[in-house]
Amino acid sequence: MTKFIALFLSAALAVSGAPASAQSQTRGDQERAREEMKAGRNMRQEDIVRRIMPQMKGYKYLTSEYDGVTDVYRLKFIKGVQVTYVDVDARTGKILRITE
Repeated sequence: MTKFIALFLSAALAVSGAPASAQSQTRGDQERAREEMKAGRNMRQEDIVRRIMPQMKGYKYLTSEYDGVTDVYRLKFIKGVQVTYVDVDARTGKILRITE
C-alpha cells in the first residue's frame, strides 16, 4: 500500500504541469516581492488587490502572481466563463493592461 501511495504521488507531481524550474522561479519571485515590499519599493499584494477589486464589479477574484523581473502583479478574475487578467505595477498600483 505504501508503494502505491508513493507511486501515485510521484505520478501526480510529474503531471502537475509545472516543471521544477518554474516552481523555483515562482519561489524566487515570491521572495523578491517580499524583499521589495519590505524595502518600501513595492506595494503589498493585499493592498493592490483591494485597490483593483472595486474596478472589477461583477468579477470574482481568483489569484495573483508576481513577476520579479518586471515588478508586475498579474491578478486573475472570472465572470461567468470568461477569465480576465489584470497586470498591475507593483510600485504604484496602477493598472498596466487588462487581458481577456
